[in-house]
Amino acid sequence: MTIYFQKTHQRAFGTYPLTGDTARKAIDAAIQTGYRAFDTAQMYGNEAETGETLHASGLPRDAFCITTKVQPSNFGDDRFLPSVDASLKALGVDQVDVLLLHWPTPGGDIAASLRLLEQAHARGLAKHIGVSNYTVALLTQATQIIDTPLVTNQVEFHPLLNQDKLLAGATRLGIPLSSYCSVARGEIFKHPLFADLGHSYNKTAAQVALRWILQKGVNVNVMSTNPDNIRANFEITDFTLSHVDMARIDALTATNFRIVNKALVPFAPAFD
Repeated sequence: MTIYFQKTHQRAFGTYPLTGDTARKAIDAAIQTGYRAFDTAQMYGNEAETGETLHASGLPRDAFCITTKVQPSNFGDDRFLPSVDASLKALGVDQVDVLLLHWPTPGGDIAASLRLLEQAHARGLAKHIGVSNYTVALLTQATQIIDTPLVTNQVEFHPLLNQDKLLAGATRLGIPLSSYCSVARGEIFKHPLFADLGHSYNKTAAQVALRWILQKGVNVNVMSTNPDNIRANFEITDFTLSHVDMARIDALTATNFRIVNKALVPFAPAFD
């Protein structure tokens, strides 16, 4: 199975909910910091800003790993591929590195959207394909529906949510996870353990949380508009949490603080 994640792409810059000049400035700061993987989506409304800023960097196209996602309202036969074409036009590229289904198909029948995703890959619109917000059961179904490997399942993943079942199932299926809401939208800062460990490693609380995700074998998507935080969030590969400290953080997953749920997204699946 081809895995698109190179070591330099383990840390991706997420662009939600940035738009306009705020997005351009943050993405430019991320590029200057060293980020080369960038995550956007049709739902975010910032594909154009993302593409413009990457192009303005002067770096070659193949320096970047660009991920975008098809929103469920475009899952229909007559809308899917045209929407991908529109995304490519907005991004100013002929092909994205990774094209994801942003959500499982509302209603539960995932076959049609997966086959359309596979068509986009076959037509060369995406180098790789994947999904987002899929459960183990849905991942299992997906591998039985299409032959093209899924290179990731992008999901809410942070130290305050127990995703052991999902991680184990995805690992068994050979589908890597990537994270969103990686610092639980700031909720981790309410837990002194991260700052305490940060003091021990000469790192910030956020860096400790992000390092924990990496050591779980999950690739990190993280967003900030503060250049100092953008840089700090990137600098998480020069230290390693001990087994003891990993276990201490593991214990906090029992908090089960989930941000994205049916109250926020009514068509969300019954998560593992």
